Amino acid sequence: MKWKRIEKIQAKMKELDLDSFLVTSKENRQYLTGFTGTFGWVLVTQSNVYLMTDFRYIEQAQQQARGCKLVQFQHHAPVVTLRMLMEDLEVITLGIESDRITVEEFELLANQVRRKAITPLKGFVDEIRRVKDDDEIALLARAEEISDEAFAHVLKVIKPGMTEREIAMELEFQMRRSGASGVSFETIVASGKRSSMPHGVATDKKVEVGDFITMDFGCVYQGYCSDITRTIALGKVDEKQETVYNLVRKAQEDALQAIRAGVTGKEIQAVAQNVFQDAGYGSFFGHGLGHSVGLEIHEEPRFSPKAEEVIPENTVITVEPGLYLPNWGGVRIEDLVVVKKDGCINLTHSPKELIIL
Repeated sequence: MKWKRIEKIQAKMKELDLDSFLVTSKENRQYLTGFTGTFGWVLVTQSNVYLMTDFRYIEQAQQQARGCKLVQFQHHAPVVTLRMLMEDLEVITLGIESDRITVEEFELLANQVRRKAITPLKGFVDEIRRVKDDDEIALLARAEEISDEAFAHVLKVIKPGMTEREIAMELEFQMRRSGASGVSFETIVASGKRSSMPHGVATDKKVEVGDFITMDFGCVYQGYCSDITRTIALGKVDEKQETVYNLVRKAQEDALQAIRAGVTGKEIQAVAQNVFQDAGYGSFFGHGLGHSVGLEIHEEPRFSPKAEEVIPENTVITVEPGLYLPNWGGVRIEDLVVVKKDGCINLTHSPKELIIL
């Protein structure tokens, strides 16, 4: 069990005079206990951690969540088990993940536990997850390395006439072959004029000579996500393609140079935006520069025009500027970095010069 993380939760509970805190989300459950099963609740008290799950996962929980006290759900509803456990422990006040629970689940819970005793808390665990520890950074680095390997592989097989779906399949198969348990989001492969769509998931379109091919993909490794984007060209490029590609690369390189702990997400966003603005392409970059990555593919904090908060050290975050010209095409380059006091460590090692196959 992740005791240092549990202690941070208990400290926050003490500040709010909470006897207990209920974790219902898969990601936060794994973060605190190491348990990767798809069903279970965690009740944190000031003295213990209780993992509640059903018969299917008891053996797995025993292996993964060492140090937790296991409670098996019986045939009655999970909320009944929770109420009985709270009564046995003589705990009264209960914090819940308000942003991770449905209205129906809340009503069921309120029927078992006095509504006045329930304190809805948004982002209670997520705030701690913003800063990654050494173990998490190592897993994220390996996940990104697997994606780098997949990119190197796909460069050897892409050829005119392949479909975007076939390219996506090559990427996904290679990541699984290297140890990934799955993809961290639906793989984006957008070629030719379709590359102007930032989230243009793979279709049956065939890639052609002269196309830009944007590939945005990632995997899940031991629960942690990777995220990488590279744009390549097939056969040849023209002057405009080179200009757009080089602008995106410059915007990313300038942003990477500006990143350090203590600056705001808004400030880093502006670095990339200014490169495009100065070149007359400012209106063609319409999304945030980056998002944190961890057990989920989109976490906080972010690089965006509205991000006023400072970025703490050991945030793991993407840097992904792009230009998207309707009915022409687009370019995005994305790396995953660890924010440090005096800069950042890049976890992505795929080449960024314009590759023409």
